[in-house]
Amino acid sequence: MLLFGRLSDLAGWREREIDAASIAALRARLSEEDARLGEALGGPGVQVALDQAIVRGDRPLGPGAEVAFLPPMSGG
Repeated sequence: MLLFGRLSDLAGWREREIDAASIAALRARLSEEDARLGEALGGPGVQVALDQAIVRGDRPLGPGAEVAFLPPMSGG
């Protein structure tokens, strides 16, 4: 899994391998490890990419799936 921007700054890492059955399970595991990160991942504007495609809601994760959490974007 990958974290970008302020999410990686908050976690203290950018890339990590974590086994999880779904995006929801992945978020729950990260929240258990780091409550501040868990809160940030559930914050407004945070998007999730599964295998480089933005997804909404929970999705199952297969072997080798790439999940990236993207902070809110700004700019024009």
